[in-house]
Amino acid sequence: MACTVAENAPAATDAGPDVTAAVAVLHPTEGNDAYGIVRFAHTPDGVQLTADVSGLAPGQHGFHIHALGDCSAPDGTSAGGHFNPEDMPHGGPLVAERHVGDMGNLGADSTGSAHYQRTDRLLTLNGTHSIIGRAVIVHAGADDMRSQPTGAAGARVACGVIGIAE
Repeated sequence: MACTVAENAPAATDAGPDVTAAVAVLHPTEGNDAYGIVRFAHTPDGVQLTADVSGLAPGQHGFHIHALGDCSAPDGTSAGGHFNPEDMPHGGPLVAERHVGDMGNLGADSTGSAHYQRTDRLLTLNGTHSIIGRAVIVHAGADDMRSQPTGAAGARVACGVIGIAE
């Protein structure tokens, strides 16, 4: 008997105290060099997201939270599609109607390093729409923030599962 998980199913979170911090360590997908760390912190204004990624080609790279916490496929496709529990259209991080996982783009400089920081009101570390146990994906190309359903950002170059942090 096979076990399957729906892409937008509630996250499996502990019934213990509220989660206030999380982290995803990004590892390169096959044939890529991207790696980094993404930190999440609960704030009164939402979840603050801070990412530092290296090993990228200079330019813009789509940056998303994907539905499944599985980075086992060599190309990262085991992470499923964008986390979208409300069945919204794809969009940029500043629009009201978008996938919860739509974070926009990371801008890599001439050395291939990118830093990203913003606070997002749609992200949560607790409850049925928690991002805990899901995956962060960095893509090879820019997210155009309008093509459906993914933003046409291309191949997945890095993947990391979001876990609880202190």
